[in-house]
Amino acid sequence: MNADASRMTAYCGLYCEECAFHTGSIPDLARDLRKELRKARFDKVAEVIPFLDAEAYNQTYEFLGSLVRLRCKGCKVSARSQFCGIAQCAIKKGYEGCWECEDFATCSEMDFLVPVHGDAHVKNLRKIKKVGVKEWAAGSPLWYSTPKRIKVEKGD
Repeated sequence: MNADASRMTAYCGLYCEECAFHTGSIPDLARDLRKELRKARFDKVAEVIPFLDAEAYNQTYEFLGSLVRLRCKGCKVSARSQFCGIAQCAIKKGYEGCWECEDFATCSEMDFLVPVHGDAHVKNLRKIKKVGVKEWAAGSPLWYSTPKRIKVEKGD
């Protein structure tokens, strides 16, 4: 187990060490692709090959730059938390994480996590609340979990 389990556990219950932006895999690939594109002078290639869209190339190149900037050390050790409503709420309340809040399972601040993580953050928060951060981190923190569908009765 990582000795920094508490530091690497985001307020929302996700484990930073499993994030592609923490490991650097996506930022590094984006950086390397930008380097190769510059080396090949691909901006000029996109201008002269008729079936390439130079404007789309420029947008893609800029997008790759934004991915490079997503490298993250974890929300508790970087400035990223200043942009996160979840982190700001937990900090304001003096919480180490949302597992200390009674309303985490229904908190609308976490809605933006669902498309990427399903309900993993809620399941993680429940587990952290039950066993603590260190024991949870030593297990298998979830990065994605398919939310259970609520069965709707006919006539409802």
